[in-house]
Amino acid sequence: MIRQSFLGFACAVSFAAVAHADTINVVTDATFPPFEYVESGNLTGFDIELMNAIAAQMGDEVNWINGDFKGLVPSLVARRADIAISAIYITDERLEVVDFSEPYYTGGLVIMTKTEGSDITGPDTMDGKSIAVQVGTKSTSFLRENFPDVNIVEVEKNDQMFSLVQTGRADGAVTGKPAALLYVKSNPDVQVLEEQLTSENYGIAVRKDKPELVTAVNEAIETLKADGTYQTLLEKYFGQ
Repeated sequence: MIRQSFLGFACAVSFAAVAHADTINVVTDATFPPFEYVESGNLTGFDIELMNAIAAQMGDEVNWINGDFKGLVPSLVARRADIAISAIYITDERLEVVDFSEPYYTGGLVIMTKTEGSDITGPDTMDGKSIAVQVGTKSTSFLRENFPDVNIVEVEKNDQMFSLVQTGRADGAVTGKPAALLYVKSNPDVQVLEEQLTSENYGIAVRKDKPELVTAVNEAIETLKADGTYQTLLEKYFGQ
């Protein structure tokens, strides 16, 4: 049985009080299709289905907690949750405070612009331009370190970032490739530039004090790859 609860990270309720021995508290930010989003009041997406399948392989239940992306890793550090899955890049900085599963998807950062009239044609033309990013993501730190002359516009949600580009309030956006490609399919007024900024691996973040959970997650992923479940999800959400 999968239980879904839409709780903010500011909530004072103790997750431990509602958890059971065979329940995994999993946090996500369901605003990043096709990885995680809300449809008809329910969480769905590649990450959601993958995590549910992983838990089933482990013989566990999932208690889903939906919150802001910037609070996902802190919720693990504070032991308010056990796992975070939300198209999270594996980085050295994050590895200092949480553990990660083996990479389960390879993406990367790309540039989104308006299809017509944009002065941005690639990474070397972003200087002096306003670039929208989602707060707390790799996009923000990457731009600050590698493109100091870019005017970074931080927003809370992924859809806000795309809207800024479409309405001309930002010259472009830097975000993950899968979500960007999915968005432009139904929004022809924006495009993803061919030249990628990075190639990055997504991982499932786990609390540092639960190494056995990392092992179990990795074993479950291997099983799902072997039995075809993983490939079925890839085809369903990415056409791969």
